[in-house]
Amino acid sequence: LKNWLKPVVQVSPSHQHFHPHSIKIPGDITLGGLFPIHARGPHGLPCGELKKEKGIHRMEAMLYALDQINSDAELLPNITLGARILDTCSRDTYALEQSLTFVQALIQKDTSDIRCSNGEPPLIRKPERVVGVIGASASSVSIMVANILRLFEIPQVSYASTAPELSDNNRYDFFSRVVPPDSYQAQAMLDIVRALGWNYVSTLASEGNYGESGVEAFMQISREAGGVCIAQSVKIPREPTAGEFDKIIRRLMETSNARGVIIFANEDDIKRVLEAAKRANLTGHFLFVGSDSWGAKSSPITELEDVAEGAVTILPKRTSIDGFDQYFVSRSLENNRRNIWFAEFWEDDFRCKLTRPGIKPDPDKKKCTGDERIGRDSTYEQEGKVQFVIDAVYAVAHALHNMHQDLCPGIPGVCSSMDPLEGRSLLDYIRAVHFNGSAGTSVLFNENGDAPGRYDIFQFQMTNHSHPGYHVIGQWTNNLRLNLEEMQWSGGDRSVPDSICSFPCKPGERKKMVKGVPCCWHCELCDGYQYQVDEFNCETCPSDMRPAPNRTTCRPTPIIKLEWNSPWALVPASLAMLGILATSAVVVTFIRFNDTPIVRASGRELSYVLLTGIFLIYLITFLMIAEPGVVVCAFRRLLLGLGMAITYSAMLTKTNRIYRIFEQGKRSVTPPKFISPTSQLAITFILISVQVLGVFVWFAVVPPHTIIDYEEQRPPNPDFARGILKCDMSDLSIICCLSYSIVLMVTCTVYAVKSRGVPETFNEAKPIGFTMYTTCIVWLAFVPIFFGTAQSTEKVGTSRVCPVGFSGVLWSENRPQF
Repeated sequence: LKNWLKPVVQVSPSHQHFHPHSIKIPGDITLGGLFPIHARGPHGLPCGELKKEKGIHRMEAMLYALDQINSDAELLPNITLGARILDTCSRDTYALEQSLTFVQALIQKDTSDIRCSNGEPPLIRKPERVVGVIGASASSVSIMVANILRLFEIPQVSYASTAPELSDNNRYDFFSRVVPPDSYQAQAMLDIVRALGWNYVSTLASEGNYGESGVEAFMQISREAGGVCIAQSVKIPREPTAGEFDKIIRRLMETSNARGVIIFANEDDIKRVLEAAKRANLTGHFLFVGSDSWGAKSSPITELEDVAEGAVTILPKRTSIDGFDQYFVSRSLENNRRNIWFAEFWEDDFRCKLTRPGIKPDPDKKKCTGDERIGRDSTYEQEGKVQFVIDAVYAVAHALHNMHQDLCPGIPGVCSSMDPLEGRSLLDYIRAVHFNGSAGTSVLFNENGDAPGRYDIFQFQMTNHSHPGYHVIGQWTNNLRLNLEEMQWSGGDRSVPDSICSFPCKPGERKKMVKGVPCCWHCELCDGYQYQVDEFNCETCPSDMRPAPNRTTCRPTPIIKLEWNSPWALVPASLAMLGILATSAVVVTFIRFNDTPIVRASGRELSYVLLTGIFLIYLITFLMIAEPGVVVCAFRRLLLGLGMAITYSAMLTKTNRIYRIFEQGKRSVTPPKFISPTSQLAITFILISVQVLGVFVWFAVVPPHTIIDYEEQRPPNPDFARGILKCDMSDLSIICCLSYSIVLMVTCTVYAVKSRGVPETFNEAKPIGFTMYTTCIVWLAFVPIFFGTAQSTEKVGTSRVCPVGFSGVLWSENRPQF
């Protein structure tokens, strides 16, 4: 162990004096390397604790790739690649200072005023020329370093920086990367959100280029695509104060419906967010969708597995490189002296302490023996970006190989055409490479130096699993392939939780959007006779239709007619039947005693006419109940007024005859004209013909037909709406049809009044007068009742009380039965 330490102690001071925190590997062509060997230092110190995976694993991957390339007889034959590897300490400003090492050879130094003590010019060792840089890891570091490397035209190939800002080929024209930018990652995360049916999510980002650029890319893509709204966009400060993460959780809960949280944050911030959610007793509430900084890492979720359960994370598609595993587990203190940080890694990995001269041993830690082995005496799992580090080194190697073939054909080693090597030319060769990488997938760059987007989608699952942890549930390569059946959430629930501002409206409800928030709305029912045209509008159904039960369409309104078994039909029909029987009995009696003096004295001819009119009045009741049709409607028009016209014509002729006889008797003994039975019948039929002529004129002007009345039974509740099949006879037309009978009735009443003084022995005039008086009273009541019921919206049918002849028969037009 002491023998191992001795050369390190001897080399390290001078090594650190000229190039602090760096590894130098000699070669014909030197590549630079930037790795976060240490974390950011506390309290203003540049460097903190060692980062085993992100630092040592990735740096060793570059050394492994160089070994593979230098031992490959086909790739860069007779040319050895060297390296100058620096520690960025996860800090952009510190990395900038370190990267000045890469440009020292390109800076012209003025030594004219410098002389040695003997007067000789000084011998200044010229630093090696770095032709390309592998790195850095964090986007903020890459951005800072890229600004200085482009000034000296040194190409840079990153293995982990994914900020979309670095795709700007005008500002970062010498920057390329073998990992896809976060704009692809943001698109993949948006596709995941949409596949899960979420439209209302919050974003959470660590302050810095990576977090802020990632969230900005997600928000921009979601705005362009539409359908996803951002409820909250929260930023985590670089130096969070006490209680900062509790405050962040409270802010996220202000929009508690937005359970989905898109998180672009570093490992430490992710862990603190989960801890704050657990303190707030919100385990299982938030549904995290994490970027590749979360990926499939166990460190952010250690002892917080219940809070992280169901988290969906994304990681550039990768494969564990078996050759690197064999290489790394074989590293020991003896065979890895080129790694100046390996002793520190050894102490951290095996939790032991190396013995150093002048340093008192720590009694709380065991001593390292040097016989420990990685993966045997410690846990080992290949870091996720190892594949990309190897691909980045190979990308530069392939570019140099192609460049050598073009500039030095047939010449072994570096020729004069490549010394010095032009950075702009090397950049063109880097952008043109296309080869199968360490994972078997193609490595290539687009015009901005970005690699194609290939991602694996993971979900952290605990319940119902023999091996709890991250499980691959899909892939994204320009489009998403997600296995929803394999997903499960907090508690093992298989149904996808909701992360939406407003739940979908029910059928028959329209959306009333919330101003300024396109994913939020209120649901309003299409009421009355309205139906849902689309998700935002309701319209009224046509007059012959009513909305369906779910109000998504209209359906025909049921059509009804008066049924014979309805009480509204049975009662009038019964009364009419009694009237017909009574009238028939009188007719039979008259016929039987036709030649008797009493029948002859009563004016049997006009009596038969009068009985015919009464019979027709009762008969019209059955036409009113019958199902409307052209024939039925025609007979309704004809018989409705004809029966009363016959009745009142006969009565008018009779009263007029009586009046003329007694008035003539006062003046002379000569009987008046036209009092014979034949004359009386002629006068009666002339009066009746006026009614018949009017009806036939009506037939000519408006032929009889049926209509369906949808307005009469259109209550507020459309379920009770009905269309009534009826004849095309309006209330006004009915009154006009009966108006002639009213004129006959009034004229007959006038003669009845004039005939009131007939002798007592003539007993016919007074009953006729009494009948006409009561008939007029009934008619005076009928007209306002008829039109009043026509205006009522509460009636269930069209009922009319019609004063018919002497008895006042109730008739009904299409009274419905419920």
